[in-house]
Amino acid sequence: MFKGFVILKVMNIKPRSIKNDERGIGLLFEILLVVVVLAVVGGVGYKVMKSKKEDKPAVTTSTETTEEWAYVDMAVEGEFADADVVQTSDTTWRLYYATQPEVVGNNFEIYSATSSDGKTWTEESGTRKTMATFPEVIKLKDGRYRMYFQSAGVIKSAISEDGLSFVDEAGTRIDKTNSVDLTFDNVAAPTIMQDEDDRFVMVYRGTINERYAENTPNPTTQLFMWATSDDGLSFTKQGIAVDSRDATLNGQLDGPDIVLWDDGDYRIFATTYTGVYEFTFDGTAFTNPTLALAGEAKQTDMGFSGAPPGDPTVAKIGDTWFMYYGKTTGIAYATLK
Repeated sequence: MFKGFVILKVMNIKPRSIKNDERGIGLLFEILLVVVVLAVVGGVGYKVMKSKKEDKPAVTTSTETTEEWAYVDMAVEGEFADADVVQTSDTTWRLYYATQPEVVGNNFEIYSATSSDGKTWTEESGTRKTMATFPEVIKLKDGRYRMYFQSAGVIKSAISEDGLSFVDEAGTRIDKTNSVDLTFDNVAAPTIMQDEDDRFVMVYRGTINERYAENTPNPTTQLFMWATSDDGLSFTKQGIAVDSRDATLNGQLDGPDIVLWDDGDYRIFATTYTGVYEFTFDGTAFTNPTLALAGEAKQTDMGFSGAPPGDPTVAKIGDTWFMYYGKTTGIAYATLK
């Protein structure tokens, strides 16, 4: 600051002709004096600035890496979708998956396969369930398995002793009514967890029969609702979990999967037009979304292109996090780097 002030004063000196008289000598002396002052001040200013620069810590680039999912291979090939994975023992995991609804003549079958490493899956014989879509299976604390699924536009459930043979439970778990005055054409795609207080928390999709925007592919709008239960059968609806009606999600959310993460938080992974997005749930509220895996999906000024990873399910097998999701050729998987 002081150096700048001196320069300003020098620039304001008015030019004068130097003649061979006493005023010329005086002016020459004045100019020489100013030059000396500038040199001294400049040297001092440089040293001060250099000293301050050396005292200031160097700016470093963070070495922290962000989470990155990368496609690895196919887990199950065929016309399947809507995967869900459950740990059945210390060394075994079971993958449930459904027939793609577009398959001609299908009976909405649900199948299963097992694995010890998350990479190689062996199909189990028979079907786990028919006339059901979007299977979600939870292993209860008493050792039984409960499957939640969509049927006739609502969410129902079935119970099993071994995770293979399921028997329908009476009643409806979640219907189309809600506490926020939304008119749903159907509810579907449930995901559920049981917290440390034994409370069941379900997140599910509600479909509004109205296109969100002119350039969106689907003629409907889909968002997430949530509900809680003490027994896993009778649920209290809590309202909107994640509202997709914004410029990020474009009115589309589907196939949620909730999982307990390493840090103790619950994370939800779900499909949109542009890929799989991730949310965090703290027990009462849901965070804003972040993109986890785009796959082939893209968004441009012209609209959307490419198929996003469909209806993800996430599990930690060994020391590796796996994400299983639908493709046109079957159930694929990605791992977290």
